[in-house]
Amino acid sequence: MPTVIKNGTLITASDTFKADLLIDGEKIAVIGEGLETEGAQVIDATDRYVLPGGIDVHTHLQLPVGVTESSDDFYTGHKAAAFGGTTTHIDFAIPNKGEPLRKGIEAWHRKAADKAVIDYAYHANLVEWNDAIIDEIPSLLDEGVSSIKALMAYKGRLQIDDTGLFRTLQKARDCGILTMVHCENGDAIEVLIQQARDSRQLQPKYHARTRPAWLETEATLRSIALAATADTPLYVVHMTCAGSIDQLRYGRAHNLKVMGETCVQYLFFTEDDLARPDGAKWVCSPPVRTKSDNEALWRALQVGDLQAISTDHCPFLLDGTRPIEYEGVPYQKPGKELGRDDFSKMPNGLPGLGDRMIILWSEGVAKGQLTLNRFVEITATNPAKIFGMYPRKGALAIGADADLVIWDPNEKKVYGQALSKQRVDYNLYEGWEVTGWPEKVLRRGELLVDGEQWFGRAGSGTFIRRAPGMIL
Repeated sequence: MPTVIKNGTLITASDTFKADLLIDGEKIAVIGEGLETEGAQVIDATDRYVLPGGIDVHTHLQLPVGVTESSDDFYTGHKAAAFGGTTTHIDFAIPNKGEPLRKGIEAWHRKAADKAVIDYAYHANLVEWNDAIIDEIPSLLDEGVSSIKALMAYKGRLQIDDTGLFRTLQKARDCGILTMVHCENGDAIEVLIQQARDSRQLQPKYHARTRPAWLETEATLRSIALAATADTPLYVVHMTCAGSIDQLRYGRAHNLKVMGETCVQYLFFTEDDLARPDGAKWVCSPPVRTKSDNEALWRALQVGDLQAISTDHCPFLLDGTRPIEYEGVPYQKPGKELGRDDFSKMPNGLPGLGDRMIILWSEGVAKGQLTLNRFVEITATNPAKIFGMYPRKGALAIGADADLVIWDPNEKKVYGQALSKQRVDYNLYEGWEVTGWPEKVLRRGELLVDGEQWFGRAGSGTFIRRAPGMIL
């Protein structure tokens, strides 16, 4: 049965206009005024905004980390995403050392197949490099994967040296794949971590102090220089500080093909949060920084220095010694208590997939820091363009997937763990008063969320095969 969304205000990355929208099957079929509703299901969007579903391009669902794994899988993470207004995400497919990249993709397909509810894609993730792995990069396009990530940190585990990074950039250039980089100087970080251990400085606050902003800034410039030399596009993930933004701005001012994202947590939290009694909640890499860095990131989002905002969603239980319940089923895995006596042993990561759109709207749009159109641009349209899903995703256009959020800009709620639907025992925004709420969420025309009602079906999400994207 066709569905007509009536009387809403449609918001795109460039326009705001009153119109009705007809969904036929999984696609947007017609956009116009006064659409006929005979024989169609009608959704009244009076006094509501109609947005393209959010796209989070940086997540880690069911990610193995040492003796544990991140607590959201492709069902619980997708449920949280949908309740937060996100209808597509891109996860990182990570092979074991000694395996080809395709083994990581195969493993992630097995994780997602019977659980996915929203639509999803993968980035390939390097864990090492050699000639065989570099030569495999062009075949990623056959798998529908058009991006690859290298990390300049986590020495001895995930860190790729400059030779491997440069070889990756060159090979990616030759086949149209986008290289993504985690920018921190892993060599210097390992020295600082060992010195902190030797000095018995083991509380969570030392997580940030052993990963200072200068080491992100230096690595950002180095990665941009390598990409410029290779003459290939670069996407810098989870940028946290003014110094790294300066390097991105410098590269773009010199007409280099460099882009960057930040994550929601880096707009609000600081090293002071790591010093709290519950500071383990904020242990992530790169770490949260300072108030001045928060402000620099907001400015970068406002003026276009940053192209997207994501979450790096990678949650772990704060106290994995006690089970929690999710949909009435007990869940328990080791969590942040693993690093109670030594921050360097704590699983890095925090939740955000369900929070991103709600918090960014409330603190950005509702408080006048972001326009409606810029909100859509950085949460949906730019991510779709950069990562090869546009205009199927991230657009309100005829022929696009009917991934839609009907947003009530006036709804006020006290936010927190209970509303976020993430499978974790805390929420970073507990007790925050938020303005604006995703009232209804549709994925390819199917209603997933209606108020507090959940209609999502495990296994109904679709893997999105991506082509090379745009350089913005």
